[in-house]
Amino acid sequence: MQNQTKQNQILDALQTLLEDKNIQNISVSEIAQAAGIGKGSIYYYFPSKDSIVDALVERSYEKPLETAKNLARQTSISPFTRMALIFQACRNSSSAFRSQKDSAQSDAQEEAFIRQKYMKHLISEMKPVLTDIIRQGIEEGQIHFDYPAALAEIVLIVLTVKLDNSLVPSAPEETEETIRGLISLLEKGTGNPVGSLNFLMI
Repeated sequence: MQNQTKQNQILDALQTLLEDKNIQNISVSEIAQAAGIGKGSIYYYFPSKDSIVDALVERSYEKPLETAKNLARQTSISPFTRMALIFQACRNSSSAFRSQKDSAQSDAQEEAFIRQKYMKHLISEMKPVLTDIIRQGIEEGQIHFDYPAALAEIVLIVLTVKLDNSLVPSAPEETEETIRGLISLLEKGTGNPVGSLNFLMI
């Protein structure tokens, strides 16, 4: 419990520093000073500045992801309904990320750096959850596909890139069209009738 308190103290300090400075210009010493602890103590909780940034990204966008993961574990719900929850979690998390970045003062290099960390976190957190859902669908005969982990990763990469909307900027209509295309591929690839997975657009 004390470790968690100290970790949050360090993350709070970095978050405060980011209001006025770019991440590249913030040192571990500054984070320690803002957190009110010794520089050496930081390394007890985090091995590097990069790991502090990773932890801050995780903490900032954990709520919508954790909600989706909890709902996705409910095996009484059909696999495709739980996939829809994953889609919604990606949308919510991306919206939260964009609104926070839009209100923050940052240069293009820093924004790209933070976005990369955010997308890596989203994909790595959701991939095992989505893979398990797809595997259950295969076992129940609702999904016909030989590579559940690969399918989960493909879906998450497409969703994350399109919903983040920074790598390939698109109008909302184009993003919706891409997601509809992804759903069409899912229907064909998993042996489901055309239009049967449109509810994933939730």
